[in-house]
Amino acid sequence: MHAGRRIVLSAVGLGGLAALGVRLSAQPAPRVVKIHAKKFDYTPDEVRLQKGVPVIFELTGQDTTMGFNIPDFKVRADIVPDKVTRLDFLPDRAGKFAFYCDVFCGSGHEDMEGTLIVE
Repeated sequence: MHAGRRIVLSAVGLGGLAALGVRLSAQPAPRVVKIHAKKFDYTPDEVRLQKGVPVIFELTGQDTTMGFNIPDFKVRADIVPDKVTRLDFLPDRAGKFAFYCDVFCGSGHEDMEGTLIVE
């Protein structure tokens, strides 16, 4: 009886399993998080994530080129006005972490920061 199951599964193959909607990887689908940057803040300035769930940050800006840096995870990107910057990220530990602009963007630059909360 078990041999028959193996034959059916091998006949279906990996492509057949995917067509049936069976996920072939244990990793969850990435969550898209949109963050907008303008002088001198991020919206939202607090982002909550789940440990182990991959994220794609979609970063947009409007004023000037800015940075997005999460130093505790060694993750960063430039945010160019009127473009979408996609940044893949996997939060692998829980806690509160700062993110901030690391490209000088004017007299309020030093206050341009946010908080990443990984649960």
